[in-house]
Amino acid sequence: MANIYIALFSFLAVCRENGSRTDAYVLEIYSRQTYIKTYQANFHPVLSENFWRDVPFNLTFYPPNMKKEWGRKQGKRFQGEMNYRNPDSLPRCGRCRMPGHNRKNCNNPGPSNV
Repeated sequence: MANIYIALFSFLAVCRENGSRTDAYVLEIYSRQTYIKTYQANFHPVLSENFWRDVPFNLTFYPPNMKKEWGRKQGKRFQGEMNYRNPDSLPRCGRCRMPGHNRKNCNNPGPSNV
């Protein structure tokens, strides 16, 4: 809502600087005269349901059949080229940095802590 206010404020400032009329940029439907005409007539309150007429068709609406998804919802962030692995490269081991296996299946001795 704050962005709309800032945009409107900027719009009014530009119109004031240029000396143009703001009502030239606003649709007639949003004018004060249209607003007054809309609410000029008397509104009558809606009567209770006992006074409603019966209709010859069924007005029962049911919610759509939607299955609840399990788990945490995935984000909708944009995927960049850094997020995709080269299909030709093999995963590397976190211990010995050799391709083709991972740390769990590594048979090479770990680095010495000397």
